[in-house]
Amino acid sequence: MTSRALLFGTAFALALGSTALAQPAKREVGNIVYDGAPATPAALQAALAPYYNARAAGFDDWLPDGAMLIVTRFGDTSQIHRVASPGAARTQLTFFSEPISQATVRPGTSTYLYPRDVGGAEYYQGYIRDLVGRETQLTAPGTRNQNFVFSKDGKLVAWSQVTPGDPNYDVMLADPANPEGRRKVHDGTGAIAVRDISADGRTILVARNNAQTWVELFTLDVASGKLSPVGPTGRKIGYLGGVFVDGGKGVLTLSDDGAEMTRPVVINVASGVVRDLEPGAKWGTEDFDLSPDGATVAQFVNEEGYSKIVLRDVASGKVLASPTLPKGVLGTAKFSPDGQKLGFGLSTSRSMDVWSYDLKTGQLTQWTQSELGGLDPAKLVEPALFRYPTFDGKQIPAFIYKPPSAATQGGKNGGGKLPVVIQIHGGPEGQELPAFNPRRQSWVNELGAAVIIPNVRGSSGYGKTYLGLDNAEKREDSVKDIGALLDWVAKQPDLDASRVAVVGQSYGGYMVLAVAGHYNDRVAGIIDLYGISNWVTFLKNTEGYRRDLRRAEYGDERDPKMLAVFEKISPIVMSDKMKTPMMVFQGANDPRVPRTESEQMVAKLRAQGTEVWYVLAKDEGHGIYKKANQEAVRATEVVFLKKVLSLP
Repeated sequence: MTSRALLFGTAFALALGSTALAQPAKREVGNIVYDGAPATPAALQAALAPYYNARAAGFDDWLPDGAMLIVTRFGDTSQIHRVASPGAARTQLTFFSEPISQATVRPGTSTYLYPRDVGGAEYYQGYIRDLVGRETQLTAPGTRNQNFVFSKDGKLVAWSQVTPGDPNYDVMLADPANPEGRRKVHDGTGAIAVRDISADGRTILVARNNAQTWVELFTLDVASGKLSPVGPTGRKIGYLGGVFVDGGKGVLTLSDDGAEMTRPVVINVASGVVRDLEPGAKWGTEDFDLSPDGATVAQFVNEEGYSKIVLRDVASGKVLASPTLPKGVLGTAKFSPDGQKLGFGLSTSRSMDVWSYDLKTGQLTQWTQSELGGLDPAKLVEPALFRYPTFDGKQIPAFIYKPPSAATQGGKNGGGKLPVVIQIHGGPEGQELPAFNPRRQSWVNELGAAVIIPNVRGSSGYGKTYLGLDNAEKREDSVKDIGALLDWVAKQPDLDASRVAVVGQSYGGYMVLAVAGHYNDRVAGIIDLYGISNWVTFLKNTEGYRRDLRRAEYGDERDPKMLAVFEKISPIVMSDKMKTPMMVFQGANDPRVPRTESEQMVAKLRAQGTEVWYVLAKDEGHGIYKKANQEAVRATEVVFLKKVLSLP
């Protein structure tokens, strides 16, 4: 055993060994409340700190002078910064205790718009700010606001607004220089999202999101408030994004109509005729940006979890010279105001930085060099893609991270098989991606564990049929995919099937609770972060503006047949089978999965004698966004994993 491992083991024994059967007293440290969770040994906290000191940078937008707005963190939260040129200093522009992650430049100016909430409650207000720091609130207090879009000349801004408890978004319009003159131009029904404003300001392109594979597009006449459908009607189509082209006569969007994958199409607004720019697309385009002259579309393609940029001529559909990216995952990407460059964020297994691509020269340029917080880049693992068979013969894609020394040392075990941590994504229309992830890397290097991130049925990135395989009454088929992964682990000569922990957040939290209910004897521990414990109470208590969208995916509890399914598959009804230790985390202000979902699960498990560590963040919502909270919660996760995986 190394001296470092011995130090960890001694500290861990002092913290846990003598009180393993006793529940630690409830305590509060900063904004974190620990109920039944022990303190983190100082040595372990120090070992984990570099993972969360590591700094990332993401692209937001271009300024008129050729500088960039980026998001990065120097203190406790991510904020907006200006970078004048590649390699230049990051000049911080916003200074808030709440994280700021998005900024959109008002065309023709150096002012920008950003949304900000309080405590993770997701009731975003929009603010317009200049580079000096003068700021104006755009939106009305007491409302939730999103999908901000400027007109091309910057004289108008439109967005979607909803009030508490209301499932219907309205469309708002304002002169950015006169926020008090904002007005409602459409009284919406459903999840309405603003997409674009026509050049003359008379028409707004909007979408109604009914489900991920059913999104309707409309033009909104500003004067009358009338909606007119765009494209084919009478069948369900999944659209992503949308902008006006051809002087407002057409709409460029991503569509899955008649295909498995989303790809760019141009829809004639008047006739509804669709022109497919990429017939037979093998991989899905997840987002796009249109050059300022409307001639070139940049497609952001997801190929087996890795990103590609494909530049395409809008008029002909012809592929143009496109960049070859480092192996990674794209963030936000946009053309510069002159259309000569494309700016983007790129996350790899070892970094998350901002880049540009020059369309004339073909040159890729890295703008930021984010620090790794003292981590050795050689120890940051690139995952391997694999597939495993599941119960109905389908092949489930997954990535696996293994310690660099796994082949000869068995990780922290000094030989033998590797313990396993399985992490399940949220969504369910999400996808685990091989992006920069300090948490996974800490599990690999500090626990010596193999980390597996599966994309079970229902995940995005693999076509709309795969996306729909877990809908409604088929919900537990995705849980069976994790059972099949446990089977796969048991067959691997270097993995220890007796030491498997499963971690998941949000919908992934539901998944790990269901795994605990169905496969209790095959898992050593469960970490549930803000997971759904009861489908009926979740759908009743989630915020009104998202309830119908969730019903479209999960099923409608008002339907007696679906209610019967929920009453059978809700994890809380399987609690008597859940004997393995569990850690539960919850953000107190979560509007999506309310804290009641976690707390009713904790109460039920404790009442039957199951060991539960409950951790509550008083200033977080659906996620953990403040650095101090991340460090505290992630360290508690590692303490828990060390215990259940029998690690020193």
